[in-house]
Amino acid sequence: MTAEIAHAWPMPPQDGYTVDDLLTLPDLPPHTELIDGSLVFVSPQRFFHTLTMYLLEKGLRATVPSELRVAREMTVVIDKRNGPEPDISVVRAEAFLDNDQTYFKVADVVLAVEVVSPDSESRDRDTKPHKYARAGIPHFWRVERAGHNGRPVIHVHELDPESRTYRFTGMYHDVLKLSVPFDIDIDLTEIDHL
Repeated sequence: MTAEIAHAWPMPPQDGYTVDDLLTLPDLPPHTELIDGSLVFVSPQRFFHTLTMYLLEKGLRATVPSELRVAREMTVVIDKRNGPEPDISVVRAEAFLDNDQTYFKVADVVLAVEVVSPDSESRDRDTKPHKYARAGIPHFWRVERAGHNGRPVIHVHELDPESRTYRFTGMYHDVLKLSVPFDIDIDLTEIDHL
């Protein structure tokens, strides 16, 4: 005999959800995002995703200047119908209001980082970068898993302020060494020892 499991799925409003809904609806699964008025639930993270976020967060925290701070998995409010959650964000320090805040305004985000997972490939490669660029986030990194050694590969993009699109500025395999948005030097091979 099999037992039926009842699910109480939320019924979306006529015009879709808003950021206010995202921030106030009770019992949403962790890391729920709002994309174009639709709630997006994410699947459980793979260990590669967790290790990569840890490695990048650690490396960014080691070099971030005092006027910026590093945040992990925080909603970024782009507009009324879009509240994505980058895996890592670098945010202006004055945007950190208190330890109870649940989101940042897009104008305070300097860098958004997305670690691509099988269930988020389209969102992380197309949807989110497009939205981040249109909203004016100056820097975007897309992180993929390399086939030959399983290490992270970082695809670095900078905003073209006129077209509000990202232009590709480099791909980094073993070492991520940049001078923008600040001096960054992260040994990506450290993932082998985590």
